[in-house]
Amino acid sequence: MPDQAFDLVADARCRVLILGSFPGVRSLREARYYAHPRNQFWQLMSPVAGLDLVPLAYDERLAALVARRIGLWDVVATARRAGSLDSALRAVQPRDLRAVAAGLPDLRAMAFNGATAFAIGQRQMGQGTMVELVSLPSSSPAHTVGLAAKAAAWCRLAAYLG
Repeated sequence: MPDQAFDLVADARCRVLILGSFPGVRSLREARYYAHPRNQFWQLMSPVAGLDLVPLAYDERLAALVARRIGLWDVVATARRAGSLDSALRAVQPRDLRAVAAGLPDLRAMAFNGATAFAIGQRQMGQGTMVELVSLPSSSPAHTVGLAAKAAAWCRLAAYLG
């Protein structure tokens, strides 16, 4: 039986929707987005949110994102995967990204955490989308680009929030 991704974390005021590919093993086990301690997501989002998210409890992190008009989701609804690498994704059922974008009236950008998320998201959104599609370097520890290089790309998301 395929694994199920997590529910959308956003409200109608969302301006930036961050989309990963599919939760890794640790995230699925803990039922938390970006649960692996070496994943840099919460570090990368801290300057975008204007708040150090790292020391906060998980529920506080999510609430802080929503309060700052940032949403969180994955492009894949269900899949099978041995391990956590995107290259191992099988039996992928993508999300209906167009439908969720239509339900977020203030949405300005969909930002994809990594190349796999971007490729799936771009196929789902197609041409003529009213929101910007932003490709970000993956926050995964498997993507070995340094944190500073990743942060430069991720910090550009703040422009969509103002």
